[in-house]
Amino acid sequence: MARSTRERASGTRRTVTLPGASVVAAGKGAGRAVRQGVVATDGRVRRRWFGGRLDWITPLGWSFVGIGLLLWLLGALLGWVELTTLAAVTLTLVLLCVLVSLGRHRADVDLVVEPLRVDIGGLAQGHLVLTNVSRRTMLPSLVRLPVGDAEELIPVPVLRKGAQHRISFPITSPRRGVIPVGPPTTVLGDPLGVTRRTTTFGTRQLMHVHPRHIALESGAHGLLRDLEGEVTPDLSMADISFHALREYEPGDDRRHVHWRSSAKHDKLLVRQFQETRRSHLGIVVDTDPAMYTDGEGGVETAIAVAASLMVQSIKDEQEASVVCNDALASRTTVPLVLDTLTTATTGRVDLVRSARAVVQRAPDSSVAVLCTGPGRAFLEIQQCLGEFEAEVHKVAVVVDPRAQTSLRRVRGLSIITVTELSDLGRVVGGLVPA
Repeated sequence: MARSTRERASGTRRTVTLPGASVVAAGKGAGRAVRQGVVATDGRVRRRWFGGRLDWITPLGWSFVGIGLLLWLLGALLGWVELTTLAAVTLTLVLLCVLVSLGRHRADVDLVVEPLRVDIGGLAQGHLVLTNVSRRTMLPSLVRLPVGDAEELIPVPVLRKGAQHRISFPITSPRRGVIPVGPPTTVLGDPLGVTRRTTTFGTRQLMHVHPRHIALESGAHGLLRDLEGEVTPDLSMADISFHALREYEPGDDRRHVHWRSSAKHDKLLVRQFQETRRSHLGIVVDTDPAMYTDGEGGVETAIAVAASLMVQSIKDEQEASVVCNDALASRTTVPLVLDTLTTATTGRVDLVRSARAVVQRAPDSSVAVLCTGPGRAFLEIQQCLGEFEAEVHKVAVVVDPRAQTSLRRVRGLSIITVTELSDLGRVVGGLVPA
């Protein structure tokens, strides 16, 4: 007994867990564990005993219950029959509302959004089909459908067994971004709002609102029109662009021996080539609103310029890569590259790091383009495009609504100034290196 007393005092006494009983922790935090155990037990009992029906009661319903109990107590203490009668009416009303909500109201909700990809200003359609699959008539209800930052409240009439209710609604796309649609939630309850049952169906769908882009002439996106690519100063023993002849060395491929020149000079001579760089467009977008005269509007125009160049490059079956802040797309399709630019966020950006990301993904780039604003210093533009190799044709597209459309060359860089997106088609031909 003395040992048992010491263990109880020190909190080290072991306890035995009995079936159906909760384990109480000893020592520090025992009171908190007890409270948590009681709360968890109450929740399990409520779900087991009432089948979760108490979760259906709204705050308005609980207010009615509280008022009814208060009136009942006052009527009993004061002996007022009127208060007791009013309490009985209030509690009976709550009970009737709960009874109305009983039963298995099963419904299937199908949500279809088409198309899932639209341009800015385009219009998409959402189609919602609600089917009553239960064995009883479904009372009027509501369907809550989140659309972007808003929420659509769609009323549903009385549905008999197996009946359907179809709803179509427009989805506008005023600006670039991703619009989440759904998931739909059905709201069933009594007409007074004392009870409410909600059920969520499926998952949300993402509608991409693509940035603006215009069609450019084939080859005007800055890539070379020939299929061989751009010749580099590096020499190679196997390529397309012929450079010169040199003496044969052990290990050279005999297929490259120039036999006529070898016979003329009485020694083996082999062909030497210049490596060619496959045409690849690399684009970096400056997403800092502080660099543009019209802030966010300038950023969106710069993204639209990048989208136009990327789309035309892919249509011309050329490879392209783009980095727009936290979004990157390389060697992909038109829908996917537009999806990538759709998800790009605006804000301060490290242009040098973005350029390095393009170089890492596409070290064979032949043309590098930086889309920026007039607030970006020329030295920063040089540092960004300087991450590309020397033989890469470098272009800076400056979006400035207050300037005039122009094309000039400064210190090895081609500087294109556009006031709006439509100006790009008139001057982008200067991207093609001579």
